[in-house]
Amino acid sequence: MTDITITQLTTGLILLVSLALGSMLLSLLMTPIYTHYAYKYKFWKRQRTTSTSGEQLTIFNKLHAVKFERNFPTMAGIVIVLAVTIITVGFNLDREQTWLPLAALIGGAFVGLIDDIINVKGKELGVAGLRSSIKFAMIIAVAAVGAWFFYYKLGYSSVHIPFMNGQWELGWWIIPLFVLAVVSAGNAVNISDGLDGLAGGLLASAFMIYATIALLQGNEGIAGFCFTILGALLTYLWFNVHPARFMMGDVGSFALGTSLGVVAMLTNAIFLLPVIGIVLVVEITSSAVQLFSKRFFHRKIFISAPIHHHLEAIGWPESKVTMRFWIIANVAGFIGLLLALAGGHI
Repeated sequence: MTDITITQLTTGLILLVSLALGSMLLSLLMTPIYTHYAYKYKFWKRQRTTSTSGEQLTIFNKLHAVKFERNFPTMAGIVIVLAVTIITVGFNLDREQTWLPLAALIGGAFVGLIDDIINVKGKELGVAGLRSSIKFAMIIAVAAVGAWFFYYKLGYSSVHIPFMNGQWELGWWIIPLFVLAVVSAGNAVNISDGLDGLAGGLLASAFMIYATIALLQGNEGIAGFCFTILGALLTYLWFNVHPARFMMGDVGSFALGTSLGVVAMLTNAIFLLPVIGIVLVVEITSSAVQLFSKRFFHRKIFISAPIHHHLEAIGWPESKVTMRFWIIANVAGFIGLLLALAGGHI
């Protein structure tokens, strides 16, 4: 474990809280501006009618018919991205620790913003967003650029295996691992963003844990970046709890998911991400299993996927699903932190 004095830890915590408060206040100031333009220019979320396999989403649309009967703006994630970018560039910009997660945040936001714009303009364009294959390819491109910087510019070439002494030297093979981590995290968050407050709460828990790991490692820049995101997320959650005033959209989910994957790599705790983000893992796995089963066995495993929609379909209220998933995420995050402490990550 890194030798950190109480004074250093206290100073670090003051910095983290300051960054979080700054991001939260800036988000609070920008949210009314976003809301004004979202309603003025009608950033209404246009619900998809077919799944990635081409099947009609009858069950999902029935579950959320009331929600989409009202004007429900999307792209609120742009407030988070702007707040985090401004605070990081102004107070926490560091080549070794925050360039890469900030670039991932902006790159993921760019991909998501294109999809959201197409979704909002769907009636005119005749589509409800980018094709899944195109989004996937664009996120891979963002991750690949980040992987190049991670390996060639920052010099990372090994990963830590929990409870095993030393590092596992991968050489250039760390590039595909980085891409896999970032793409998986980005898509998992995007898939999980389906209920009021769900993705925001899961992300807040994950970034809090990684901030703690980074701080105990002495990586104050990374910890500060995580707390900056946390501050903006708290503002978002204030307005996004059920019934939500708006949703973050792909611009937020892809931005935050890709940056979470990068943070996991930078803290050398990528193998703890499936534990810390266990709900995200279950969400993306349920969608993958459903798609695989329908394609090869022509039958469904879940009434509706991802799993939060299945739980709705069997009678769980939306708020109950969200709150219970938050509880699981927080318990898993605490277990992940214990594993980091016991497994030699700190």
